[in-house]
Amino acid sequence: TFHFCTSGTPRVPAFTEDGDFVIGGVFSIHFKLYTVVYDYTTKPAPPRCTGSVNPRVLRFLRTMIFAIKEINNSTELLPGINLGYQIYDSCVAVPVSVHVAFQLLNGKDPVFNKGGNCSQSGVVAVVGDSGSTPSISISRIFRSFNIPLVSPFATCACLSDKQQHPTFFRTIPSDQFQADGLAKLVKHFGWMWIGAVRSDSDYGNYGMASFLDAARREGICVEYSEAFYRTDPPSKIKKVADVVRRSTAVVVVAFASSGDMKFLLEELARDPPPPRQWIGSEGWIGDPYLLSFSFCAGAIGVAIQQSITPGLRDFLLDLSPSDDAFNCSLTTSKNLSICIRKSPYTETSQLRINNMVYKAVYAIAHAIHNAVCNKTNGHTQCDKHILLKPKEVFTKLQKVNFSKNGYHVSFDVNGDPMAFYELVNWQKSESGDIEPVTVGYYDASLPVGQQFRINGNLTWVEGVTQVPVSVCSDSCPPGTRKVLQKGKPICCYDCVPCPEGEISNITDSPDCLPCPEEFWPNSERNACFPKPVEFLSFDEVLGIILAALSVSGAFLAVTAAAVFIHHRTTPIVRANNSELSFLLLFSLTLCFLCSLTFIGAPSEWSCMLRHTAFGITFVLCISCVLGKTIVVLLAFKATLPGSNVMKWFGPLQQRMTVVCLALIQVIICIIWLVVSPPFPRKNLTIYREKIILECALGSDVGFWAVLGYIGLLAVFCFVLAVLARKLPDNFNEAKMITFSMLIFCAVWITFIPAYVSSPGKFTVAVEIFAILASSFGLILCIFAPKCFIILFQPQKNTKKFLMNKK
Repeated sequence: TFHFCTSGTPRVPAFTEDGDFVIGGVFSIHFKLYTVVYDYTTKPAPPRCTGSVNPRVLRFLRTMIFAIKEINNSTELLPGINLGYQIYDSCVAVPVSVHVAFQLLNGKDPVFNKGGNCSQSGVVAVVGDSGSTPSISISRIFRSFNIPLVSPFATCACLSDKQQHPTFFRTIPSDQFQADGLAKLVKHFGWMWIGAVRSDSDYGNYGMASFLDAARREGICVEYSEAFYRTDPPSKIKKVADVVRRSTAVVVVAFASSGDMKFLLEELARDPPPPRQWIGSEGWIGDPYLLSFSFCAGAIGVAIQQSITPGLRDFLLDLSPSDDAFNCSLTTSKNLSICIRKSPYTETSQLRINNMVYKAVYAIAHAIHNAVCNKTNGHTQCDKHILLKPKEVFTKLQKVNFSKNGYHVSFDVNGDPMAFYELVNWQKSESGDIEPVTVGYYDASLPVGQQFRINGNLTWVEGVTQVPVSVCSDSCPPGTRKVLQKGKPICCYDCVPCPEGEISNITDSPDCLPCPEEFWPNSERNACFPKPVEFLSFDEVLGIILAALSVSGAFLAVTAAAVFIHHRTTPIVRANNSELSFLLLFSLTLCFLCSLTFIGAPSEWSCMLRHTAFGITFVLCISCVLGKTIVVLLAFKATLPGSNVMKWFGPLQQRMTVVCLALIQVIICIIWLVVSPPFPRKNLTIYREKIILECALGSDVGFWAVLGYIGLLAVFCFVLAVLARKLPDNFNEAKMITFSMLIFCAVWITFIPAYVSSPGKFTVAVEIFAILASSFGLILCIFAPKCFIILFQPQKNTKKFLMNKK
């Protein structure tokens, strides 16, 4: 039973007990603050707390008393010293917190005092408050007096600022660690599009600011961020609830205290929203009184590590009942008996924050122990008569380092403990009730990448069996890139296929990367593969046809030569220099066969061979034709009386003419090969998607010089053949030469534009076609008629027939 001290105007309520050293306590026991009207004519009364008692915070208060009693009974910690306490109610209100702070400084006017003693000395340290906003107010007052304030539940990151709060300590981690952990939790499950609600208090505002900063670093987008407070008008809380109902984000991160969250969930319960995956801060995710909201099943959040403190549970339940609910007013009762039957106070399955209170009391006790106790001859002696100043406790508190019940307690330079959270998942039991289940942990002391771990099976929002999807836009698959939607967050984008020649091989790629020069994307544009190398090969149809024509032409030339050799004594073979005919057939055979060097993969030797062989064999061929044409002209001139021209162009001169004309082409080819020879080259410009393996000319001048020389001889030969075409004989060879040169010139005139305009391997095919066409023209026009007469009209193969004039 706690007695009410009635000296003067009612004050802020408090629980007190005498001791050698007094520890203060500040907790938000009530939900509401009674506002006093000031008329400035009388002395204003202090603010008073009204409304129902918060049973959860009442357990914090009782835990502090339990810890002090346990220390007072200890023979190792502060032996022979009795700690006292003064515990006040701040009502989660700054005016009350300020009033409490000054009362603790003055050490007088307590309201509830065990034993009726209404006088107390000042405190050496204070445990509290259970909220960030009241703790900020108290800390700013205490800093001028070096009074340490150890909070078990004030998590605002702002309290780590030692410039503003030099004497503040806490046994609960800073919200900065919690915010980072929540952001990593959201990113772990791929939730890139979320909603956010928060308490409109220092806890909610600072905590959400830290979370949003961490979320941005993780690439998470926020659809909305709404603030509310328990004292807000119902219309404002309803407005926040409507935002949650209408949003497209499936995941909602709530950085709120349990008291504030209770009001929002009650409003949502009137018209439950579509399934929402709730992500909770430690302020409410571990509160068992919120488990009745079934639409929150599957909620995940970070919670303070659950502890097992021997004897605490029995102590909390060891109260004399006098009512069936916590509806007693601590400001009006002269004999307050805590009512526990059928009360939420009896719910002691989740004593998470109680452990923080327990640690805070023990941290202060260890600091006092280090200040007043000495160990002599193995025995600890403590001086309870020493004048202990709060500053000494503050100094010793900075160096506290101990373990209790398996949990380590120490503070860093900012007064913060080591950050460790349990991951809690609200799961439905077989009975249908929602229970908080620990499924993992977040340990900020571990290296990056090992801090976050899930050990258990998770359940999700009702009706969902797999991880819920919460994105503004579906992920862009490999082969596409993200293009942001105008005026929307970075998580809202369109997926655009990569342009030609570029790929993306990761999901949600912001850019497409070009493939290396000799690579090309696959059809999905998610990987680069070597470009196919294209050249005129013997394996493809076009190559096979051209090779067959080449071999056929060579066989035809060899066959004609065989016919001529077999009938070499006949007049038609002897009629026009059979030696030149055989040389012409040999050169035609080489012309047909040299086209084979154009087929197949180009190499350094094949590139030099194909053009030089072509140039030399064709000049040899045309030289022979030219020699035969000159022989025809001179032969008819020699039939005139007194003409002796044939002695100037006999067999020797004919051979020399052919050799000299061919030697000029050889010299041109040698110069070409020495100065800038043809070479194999990968042509990447004609087609982007494939490589053309071709023979580069090396020197364009050399190539066109070879062709030009062939063309010059062909034109000259054609002119002479035209002049000799009307000479009188049954077998005038000049006519056949004229037709063959006409075909030859026509082929090579059309070759030039076709060669220049044909892409890739078709350039080679055009050149082979020109070689074969001109070669077939020569052999068919010059030798086919002779072979026909030899084989099928032998009666015409006589000197008499050949010498007859038309």
